[in-house]
Amino acid sequence: MTGEILWTPPADLGETTEVGRYMEWLRTQRGRHTESYDQLWRWSVDDLEGFWASIWDFFALRAHSPYERVLAKRTMPGAEWFPGARLNYAEHLVGREEDRDRVAVLARSQGRPPLELTFGELREQVARARAGLQRLGVGPGDRVVAYLPNVPETLIAFIATASLGAIWATCAPEFGARSVINRFAQIEPRVLLTVGGYGHRDRYVDRRAEVQEIRAKLPTLQHVVHVPYGEATIGVATGWNELLAESGPLEFEPVAFDHPLYVLFSSGTTGLPKAIVHGHGGQLIEHHKNQGLGWDLKPGGRLMWFSTTAWMMWNALVSALLLRASIVMLDGDPAWPDLMQQWRLAEETKPTVMGVSPPYLMACRRAGLNPARDCDLSSIRALCTAGSPLPAEGYRYGYEQFGPEMVLINGSGGTDVCTGIVSGSFAQPVYEGEISGPCLGVDVHAFDEDGNDVVGELGELVITQPMPSMPVEFWGDPGGERYRAAYFDRYPGVWRQGDWIRFTERGSCVITGRSDATLNRGGVRLGTGEFYSVVEELPEIVDALVVHLEDSGGGMGELILFVVTADGFRFDEPLRDRIAAALRDQLSPRHVPDTIVAVAAIPRTLTGKKLETPVKRILLGAQPGNVASRDALAQPEALDSFIDYAAARARSGTPR
Repeated sequence: MTGEILWTPPADLGETTEVGRYMEWLRTQRGRHTESYDQLWRWSVDDLEGFWASIWDFFALRAHSPYERVLAKRTMPGAEWFPGARLNYAEHLVGREEDRDRVAVLARSQGRPPLELTFGELREQVARARAGLQRLGVGPGDRVVAYLPNVPETLIAFIATASLGAIWATCAPEFGARSVINRFAQIEPRVLLTVGGYGHRDRYVDRRAEVQEIRAKLPTLQHVVHVPYGEATIGVATGWNELLAESGPLEFEPVAFDHPLYVLFSSGTTGLPKAIVHGHGGQLIEHHKNQGLGWDLKPGGRLMWFSTTAWMMWNALVSALLLRASIVMLDGDPAWPDLMQQWRLAEETKPTVMGVSPPYLMACRRAGLNPARDCDLSSIRALCTAGSPLPAEGYRYGYEQFGPEMVLINGSGGTDVCTGIVSGSFAQPVYEGEISGPCLGVDVHAFDEDGNDVVGELGELVITQPMPSMPVEFWGDPGGERYRAAYFDRYPGVWRQGDWIRFTERGSCVITGRSDATLNRGGVRLGTGEFYSVVEELPEIVDALVVHLEDSGGGMGELILFVVTADGFRFDEPLRDRIAAALRDQLSPRHVPDTIVAVAAIPRTLTGKKLETPVKRILLGAQPGNVASRDALAQPEALDSFIDYAAARARSGTPR
């Protein structure tokens, strides 16, 4: 069963889009004729060196010394990209002198006045921050960490850090002290930038106690820089204005292609977060390709995508500057004072590309909102979604709102590669309920348990050839054992992402959830995303989480569904029956839950992912503190209902 086509690429692709211009450039400059996206993708993975060299040349990437070849080693892990090249990601981010008057940043905050920066103003502040960091002794390889919200100071400090060849990492101030320490302590930072508090909705959240604890537990810290935000101040710290007091030359340390740029952290819900190191060159070339050819960002374009500084989408947002597009930095709760707020901000800031989370889009649909009718959203050419599966109803809602001219780009990638793996573009059709296909240069497939390529059935999402943006390493993993265990444990030499995916015969695909949370009842395997698309479509249900407790004896096991009811609805036997009937009719009789439990909230990480595996482990008897860090949760109290339920099961003697 495949979804209907909702959008097709325009006839004037070569004149109106970057991917079309690239295909025309390949024809005239490389003699490479590609009549369709499918042909382009096939060439991009059949000739990795030719493809990535073309991306380098098409986007005119600059290097202080040239590369010797594109791909010196093809092994995974351990691929060696662009040896000999010396470059700097930050140099490409701040534009050139001729870009000085072009708008770079529009900042909107619930705790501060609006702010706008041109590329010229951004360059000047980066030069000052760079000089300030140098006065603090920061140089190549040093770690600079930030406990900051999504505000311009964070961007400026990041670019300045990267310009020096130092290494960046950040946590959002919503994180508790323990979660921050678990991340930052691994990389032994020299400098911490922090706020004393931040704005959330209509209140101020004081973080001075957390900052004090973080400082105390990071023994390598030599300097703390206080970024003013609200009334709370940090004692014994360099002020932001003091850091930027003196200007200096805007220079960029030439570094190797794989020199560490930043460290991104896994969610850390089930143990110490993985410290994933990404390199200058990998992020530079991948984000040019993904944001340029995928999202059609270019000079005059503008990207608005709400993200905290804890999610890889912050890094993707920042990289829009590589294309001389401007970015909208949103700080606060994107759904306050109501769900229309993001759309009102879009009307005000006029993005050409807007990114939203699937749960947000579905919440707007559920609330009956008509954003494109009630706001002027005519600037938006592409509406992007990522972070979790988008049901078919979300696609239909998007096109009901925006009409046939807008392209809906649904994608999936991850912190691990800091980009998309499968996605859409202006060169691919949009199919209802499906991701359009693989990203260029990503040799992605679905594998069965024996490592066979499968189409039309669920399989493990794998990547069979290297990508430049795969991690350089995990911090503190000199032998690479943790790195190999994370991605190469199942299929040697093949990257396993940890998601279930189903490809159609036409090349589109559906991500159905994490493979470690798959529901397998009597041999009928189902991703949790498919389960939620049924349950959460019911008007009585606003959120859900499902776990399958397998039977070691080979039986069906126990399927437990937790639901959050919408305002005005009671959880009762008729509602149980409606849920069961919907799952039976739309999925299979084997996926009717054995138990349905009402809870106050579903536990999620700060980036919105449901805690399926940690909840399962708690129900199996694990200590909550060993499987889920409360500091890493959006609502720590949401876990309490599950802990209480597990304890009640244990007292009653229910088998684990």
